[in-house]
Amino acid sequence: MNYEQAVAYINDTPRFTKKNTLENTRMVLDYMDHPERRMKLIHVAGSNGKGSVCAYLSSILVTVGKQTGLFTSPHLVDINERFQLNQEPVSNELFTEAFNAIMDAIHVLLEEKKDTFAHPTFFELLFLMGIYIFDKSGMEYVVLETGLGGRFDATNVIEKPLLSVITSISLEHTEYLGETYEAIAGEKAGIIKESCPVVYDGTRKDVEAAILRKAGEMHSKAYAIRPDMYKILMNTQKTIDFSMDTGYYLPMNVSIASVAEYQIMNAMEAVTAAHVLDIGLTEEDIHKGMERMRWQGRMETVLPGVILDGAHNDSGVEEFVKTARKFQEDTKVTMLFSCVKEKNYEGMIRTICENISFDSVIVTEVDSDRLVPVGELAEIFRKYTKQPVEEIASIPEAFETALEKKGEGILFCVGSLYLVGSLKSIIRSKQDA
Repeated sequence: MNYEQAVAYINDTPRFTKKNTLENTRMVLDYMDHPERRMKLIHVAGSNGKGSVCAYLSSILVTVGKQTGLFTSPHLVDINERFQLNQEPVSNELFTEAFNAIMDAIHVLLEEKKDTFAHPTFFELLFLMGIYIFDKSGMEYVVLETGLGGRFDATNVIEKPLLSVITSISLEHTEYLGETYEAIAGEKAGIIKESCPVVYDGTRKDVEAAILRKAGEMHSKAYAIRPDMYKILMNTQKTIDFSMDTGYYLPMNVSIASVAEYQIMNAMEAVTAAHVLDIGLTEEDIHKGMERMRWQGRMETVLPGVILDGAHNDSGVEEFVKTARKFQEDTKVTMLFSCVKEKNYEGMIRTICENISFDSVIVTEVDSDRLVPVGELAEIFRKYTKQPVEEIASIPEAFETALEKKGEGILFCVGSLYLVGSLKSIIRSKQDA
């Protein structure tokens, strides 16, 4: 298949498969002669911030000259974004080669092991392609972000990573992962392997208890990161300067190109992970790695006064409003909002309305069968605010209206990564025209 056909096939995959066991994925890796064993793997799980931690850590590794692969999800515009080689998305050519190689393996296994092997799911297929891509490209280090959970996630077939990282935990996917923070943390902690160190967000004691319990079972050294380990020195509308003293290495001052305070914990986890890897880092390496990190769709300024944030669950929106409140003191705020149906969107909307003094809000619909109708979103906003609420189903039209209403103020586009991806595609098309 060519690139376009491969992408179409991958996007259709969820319609005729279901989640498989880890053994199913292992069969493909075994057929491939286990290329993942030739890589130095860092495995990252969590509810919020895991993509940012992966990006920070990848940036540090590339800065010190390590050949580094990065596997993350979801993508915002192009599916190639999920596979990065030294911080650059994989080419269409190598993407297609990987797809065809994995499909060849799948077809053989479907024939030879028809009673025990099943076609991989969307995420399993992409993970296997990633392993092929990183091996073919000679990546020494590979940073792997889990998809859903940890214990049963396809990425958890890796046998002995150098390091595990567990980021902030929230009540997400409770139907699969459990209904308490501790239960969900236990699922995420399933990525911890025997004698493999783990860096984790130690903010919540119940989460910490679950992680330390698993780390103890696996004889793994654990490194907690907590909010009392940093102090903000300066916070502008472009960067945050802060000091950090974790006790694991010498204290240092760091600057990150972000307006979101929640990125400080993510940056500290990445820096601590890099130190645990023991690759001879200097403080200058850390500074350069932090400065070069860019992560799309997380409090990302894409146009003057236009900020995209893929906050798509309760805790993500709580962190979003902490940052957004700083802007409303100096300028008027316009909101563009959308969401998907399995999220607690009423809770998200209530949090926004109770914490942000916006001048107006436009609600729109994402291009997905999981969309929430604009009428329903508007009705919920009107329960919690007296400010004008406008319903525009078309994202391009909604964005144009939001830009007009923004004027000289700030426009926040929030609520869904689908919305963020659509907006980035719109902006890119205009810039390329």
